[in-house]
Amino acid sequence: MAQTIARRSLIIGGASAATVAVVPLPAGAQDAITVDQFRTLSARLTGVAVAKLDATAAGKLLAGFISMGRGRDLARLAADPGLTGATLANDIVAAWYSGSYTTRAGPAAIDLTKALVWKALDFTKPRGECAHATNDWAEPYPN
Repeated sequence: MAQTIARRSLIIGGASAATVAVVPLPAGAQDAITVDQFRTLSARLTGVAVAKLDATAAGKLLAGFISMGRGRDLARLAADPGLTGATLANDIVAAWYSGSYTTRAGPAAIDLTKALVWKALDFTKPRGECAHATNDWAEPYPN
């Protein structure tokens, strides 16, 4: 049984398709970068394995960069490993190591225990995070 298309449906469908083709995408939408792409870019810039870069933290940092209008530059930097983009690259590394970043609404921070500074400083830990058992200070110090 052949299906027929009503003239009205054809006209409405054609008009809808023409509208979609003519209306521009929102700024930055054509240069979108995913969280996984941002993690890969971040791994390349920081020298830390992708698996060790928290996806939730990456999402927050990415949203911050995009809110500041840097999505297009991020996409370009992620697509071309030879591109230096020194300022943006430095900002990405600084955000990962410090745990703080800037958004359109102002300064923000990821979960500070996810900041890479704590992996670089293996002799200390984030404030409020216990590294040993309770009352371990009462035990004799091992030689």
